[in-house]
Order: sequence, then structure tokens, then C-alpha cells
Amino acid sequence: MKILVGYKRVVDYNVRIQVKADGTGVVTDGVKLSANPFDDIALEEALRLREKGIATEVVVVGIGPTDLTAHLRNGLAMGANRAIHVQTSDAVSPLTAARIFLKLVEKETPEIIILGKQAIDDDANQTGQMLAALWERPQATFAGKVDVADGKVTVTREVDAGLEIIEADLPVVITTDLRLNEPRFIKLPDIMKAKSKPIDVIELSSLGVEVADHLKATHYAAPAKRSKGVMVTDAAELVATLKQKGLL
Repeated sequence: MKILVGYKRVVDYNVRIQVKADGTGVVTDGVKLSANPFDDIALEEALRLREKGIATEVVVVGIGPTDLTAHLRNGLAMGANRAIHVQTSDAVSPLTAARIFLKLVEKETPEIIILGKQAIDDDANQTGQMLAALWERPQATFAGKVDVADGKVTVTREVDAGLEIIEADLPVVITTDLRLNEPRFIKLPDIMKAKSKPIDVIELSSLGVEVADHLKATHYAAPAKRSKGVMVTDAAELVATLKQKGLL
């Protein structure tokens, strides 16, 4: 069994995001970039399935510019067998990413595709669902537990009312939630081994995927600064203050 794992590079979650002065995007020059946290969880789950003997190969897939190689090496050091780098300098929307994965499915024929439920740079939470629709295969999103047996996958997911259990036939698309697992630490020997693992480089233009985005971001702005709190002496003053601000 082969598992494909989406492995996106984003601004590190510890970095304070700064909007460019002209409002055309966020500052990324000189900023630490790292794996999307949900994608690390997706890769960890794929590796655990391989360690259980359920999967035989784990392939990480990255979509981005030429300097994405170091990021993919990180996924290889974590334990993936090999990597695929779809090279493009253009921004990639969730729909474009789903179409790229569909082309890779035709080439790789995986049984399971595991993606993070969302990327922390756009919080779109769309690629997995779009891929399942294009592939015409079942989807199990927001996975908190994954079991694979007898050609089926059983996914436990958190919903507003509690827990929901989904059973689906393979092949399937799974997206991971935070509580699914805790990704492993990468050790120095694994980093050295990753240097010899293969990375297949594919130009996006060779896949025949339309790269034009259907959505266009016209402007970026930082959130408004919060005003200082106001101390009130009693409930009556609180009500009066809220009315004065038009909140009541």
C-alpha cells in the first residue's frame, strides 16, 4: 500500500505575521518557514501505518518554488521513503492543489492520501474535500483516530455533538486534526540518511493543470488593534457604557 502525504511549507507558527506596507501580502523575506503543523501530523500518521505493516511506502508531496527541497528533506528525515516536488513559482489555490494531487494519483495510484485539515497560512480547509470530489473517492475529514483493515478505513472524528465514526472503502482521502497524534522529533542520523533519499522534480506545466486562480486577494490588512479595557464600578455603569458604544 502506498500513501501520499501533502507537505506544505508555511510561515512558522511562532512567527508574528507582518503585513507588507503596500498591503499586497505578508512579509516572508528573512522569516522562518517550516512545515504546516497539520501536515506534520498527516506524515506522522502515514509513518505509523507503515510501521504497523499496513503501508509499504510513504511519499511526501510539496508544491512550490525551487528552494522547497530543504523542506522536503525534512519530511524525508522524519521517515518518508521519497518525495515529489511539483515545481512552480506561482501561488497555488486549494483547487489547483487538488487538481495537482489528482494528476499525481493517476501516476502513483495510492490507496490513501493524507492531508492536513488546513494550512495555517490561509486556513482554507478545502484541498482534501476538493480532491475527494475530483477523484470521486470517499473522504474522512478532521480525523482524530485512523484504523485500516480489510480494504477499509475507519476514522473517528470530532463533531459538535461528540464523536462520529466513518467507515470507507479504499482508496480514500483523509484530513488530520490536531488530536490525531504527536509528530516525532527528527534525529541527526535521520537527517543524514535523508540526503540520499530520492526527490522527483516535476514541473507544474508538464501536468496540464490550470494554474489560474479563481479567487484573487485584492488587499491584506493587519487586524485592528484592541483598545484598552474600561473599568466600571457596577452593573448599571456597564450597561450605560455598552449602550454608549452601540453594543446594546
